[in-house]
Amino acid sequence: MTATYEVRQVDKRRGDEKAFIRLLWDLYRGDPNWVPPLIQAQQELVGFRYHPFYDRNPHANFIAFKDGKPAGRITALVNHGHNERFEEKRGFFGFFESIDDPEVSNRLLTEACRYLVGQGMTDVRGPCNPGLNYELGLLVEGFDSPPTFLMTYNPRFYERLICEFGFEKSQDLYAFEGHISMIANLDPKLAFVIQEIKRRFNVVVRPFELKRFDEEVRLFLDIYNRSLVGTWGFVPMTDAEVKHQAKGLKHLLIPELTTVIEVDGRPIGAGLGLMDYNPIIKKINGRLFPFGFIRLLTSKRKLKRCRLMSTNVLPEFQKWGFGLLALERMLEDIMHIGIETGEFSWVLESNHLSRASLERANLKREKTYRLYDRSLSDFA
Repeated sequence: MTATYEVRQVDKRRGDEKAFIRLLWDLYRGDPNWVPPLIQAQQELVGFRYHPFYDRNPHANFIAFKDGKPAGRITALVNHGHNERFEEKRGFFGFFESIDDPEVSNRLLTEACRYLVGQGMTDVRGPCNPGLNYELGLLVEGFDSPPTFLMTYNPRFYERLICEFGFEKSQDLYAFEGHISMIANLDPKLAFVIQEIKRRFNVVVRPFELKRFDEEVRLFLDIYNRSLVGTWGFVPMTDAEVKHQAKGLKHLLIPELTTVIEVDGRPIGAGLGLMDYNPIIKKINGRLFPFGFIRLLTSKRKLKRCRLMSTNVLPEFQKWGFGLLALERMLEDIMHIGIETGEFSWVLESNHLSRASLERANLKREKTYRLYDRSLSDFA
């Protein structure tokens, strides 16, 4: 019997929003390394609930059916901030999922590309969920262990489906991992850099202050925006996105995994890590309510693994290596609270300085995530 296929834009009246989210539980059933998303956060990121990213960025969600059953999904979106910054007409796709059937994936990707052409785009990049400030990239190496918090995960065959559609590699992103005791034993050259910074500058390194936590989170995000202006593909978050992110991070941060660097009393750098909440999220099956949120908060200090996400320094101070100070400050606290392993993610393939520093610290590259590009000329 010939299979029947249908791809349509998500229609809430037909129950497509629920099917779009719940599809993951069907696709990954039996995969021991899959971790469900936090359902409310996923609904926001795809636009089913309010998210400030979509205040100015149009998007469309599509769902595929095979023989009447949900079989795949995708989001097509325009990031006006990216196109203004890089003077491109590039669309993006994200939240891609599919059964291992090229007919399903090709139809989804075709609908996404047609939508983007209709928005005036000439090229497409992905997966971005929905952008570089959020979750992104297709896992292409490192399938033998679960992802850390806010990192993507997918089956091996997704790469084949995407490449067969005509996408080519654009950039890789790496996740490095090591035991905390290994990370603490810095290369002598890196230790010398730290001592030189302390000698040359009137520098203070401290954790976030709990009494001013909202202000401190916004300070970090402000430094994050200003420090990454020269980074491949980076688009600063809008003020509304900063406020939204700060609200989301407030209950997840612990001071031990935060750093503010001040020179002559002026904040010039910040570091941020998060506990790897994925083991808890897996236990609560992605549901924060009614009791999952309580379990997430009460269990966070029992976790033994963290994700060191970002050490950012304002451009005029970057050549000195101030990011090492942020790491040094956190390491002592990390060891004190019993964290055993840490992942540095993600690190751009083109960020040679960060890659070299992590490799000199004997960290192992555990996972590789990939972004892909394609022309939209075939769909014009």
